[in-house]
Amino acid sequence: MTMQGLTVPVELGRRRYDITIGEDLLPKAGTLIRPHVKRGVTAIVTDENVAHHHLATLEAALQQAGIRATAIILPPGEATKSFSHLAALSDRLLAAGIERSDPIIAFGGGVIGDLAGFAAAILRRGVNFIQIPTTLLAQVDSSVGGKTGINSPHGKNLIGAFHQPMAVIADLALLKTLPAREVAAGYAEVAKYGLLGDAPFFSWLESHGPTLMTSNSGALATAVETSCRAKARIVAEDETETGVRALLNLGHTFGHALESATGYSQRLLHGEGVAIGMVQAFRFSERQGLCAVGTADRVARHLAAMQLPTHSSHIPGALPPPADLVKIMRQDKKAKGGKLTFILARGLGEAFIAHDVPEDQVLAFLSEDMTRS
Repeated sequence: MTMQGLTVPVELGRRRYDITIGEDLLPKAGTLIRPHVKRGVTAIVTDENVAHHHLATLEAALQQAGIRATAIILPPGEATKSFSHLAALSDRLLAAGIERSDPIIAFGGGVIGDLAGFAAAILRRGVNFIQIPTTLLAQVDSSVGGKTGINSPHGKNLIGAFHQPMAVIADLALLKTLPAREVAAGYAEVAKYGLLGDAPFFSWLESHGPTLMTSNSGALATAVETSCRAKARIVAEDETETGVRALLNLGHTFGHALESATGYSQRLLHGEGVAIGMVQAFRFSERQGLCAVGTADRVARHLAAMQLPTHSSHIPGALPPPADLVKIMRQDKKAKGGKLTFILARGLGEAFIAHDVPEDQVLAFLSEDMTRS
């Protein structure tokens, strides 16, 4: 790792970009961003929590590089990914005089990245943007690959666009200011890469995961780099999710339904929903005779060791009945012809796309699973 961090390329032809990963990159952000800012004008989109801890550092770095920035600070939380906030953000970006050649900087977690990226996709029919993810979840997943969007009462991320960033800057030092719950939620997406296609990486995580965020910054860098390389390979092969990219949704069909059922609230963070959903995906795979019995228990043990919920009973408050969760799943983006699509597994690191999964089997599974302790 150099002073400027290590680089993971996302190979998309003329829209190729780099993910820069390292410690203390934020004070150098002006140098990293300056080649992409033709007029020396940008807007920073962030939330109140990130602004409190880090906005002054980013603004100073941009000013030192001769970049004039307008800061737009939004409320934190999943509820910000809404039409009302998208409209207000778009108006403020236009009022700031952002032109097509002026990149917007998405400075925050997955919520800010998704919202700011979508605003960039539709503003003036498309302006550039740069991702500076501040959470583990965003650094290893949502900041890479160009998925942008907002939520709907019908489901999560149902309104959006594919719009690739010009660059991603992942400063590992920013993770030190995160609450432990946020770190754990992000870790679910790290584990996902091992579970969907890299069993040796999952085994490595079982050994190194508990110390990842505390005493071993080298292990953290390895985990983030490995995750980003895995996602970059899949995105380069299938940018708009017509095939293999759907594997990145391991656990998400179950998890998104739980998120919707809990109102995208603090009751269940996205990564927590993914953790529960991944365990459910492996349990459903076992029930279908696809993978060995006990595989789901191994997944659950590791995620629990990382302070993640692994069962719907771990969510505070009452949940709707299984039939209502299945109804939410019908709005899943992977559904085709009214048929449910799930990412299932034949074993650790052996995920596959299962089309036309019968609803009655999902309903029977949920009815059974949600009654287990």
